[in-house]
Amino acid sequence: MSMVVLVAALVAAGLVAGLFYAYACSVMPGLARGDDKTFVEGMRGINIAIVNPVFLLTFLGAPLLAGVAVFLNPGPRPWVIAGFVLLVAMVLLTGAVHIPLNNALEGGGDDYAAVRAAFEAVWVRWNVVRALVSTAGFGCLVAAVLTGRG
Repeated sequence: MSMVVLVAALVAAGLVAGLFYAYACSVMPGLARGDDKTFVEGMRGINIAIVNPVFLLTFLGAPLLAGVAVFLNPGPRPWVIAGFVLLVAMVLLTGAVHIPLNNALEGGGDDYAAVRAAFEAVWVRWNVVRALVSTAGFGCLVAAVLTGRG
């Protein structure tokens, strides 16, 4: 049972890390090519669409499953613990940086240039950090599965 939970955490972490990587490599550079209104309205639409059960199950499930795996795997489990800590950091980073920025973007009105200026660079920079943190968490869970020691 412990390996099933660990693999489920690994899959969820991989999906989330891949999502943030895709934002860094394609979504944000693509939106950056548009004018201010296109950028702001595009991000507003994305922010509404992403709050759905599939995303939330994966986003919150990855650290939750990794946390459960910490307690299910007997013996030394440094990779699982490291993965869990990194995935929790990803959630905390999202709550501390991205959600407030997304909320400000939503309530920022129709001065698209000002709204974009207050949002884009900070959101993109911290998303790269979030992508790195979630990828590191995923990597730790990969190491846990490969070593069989957690």
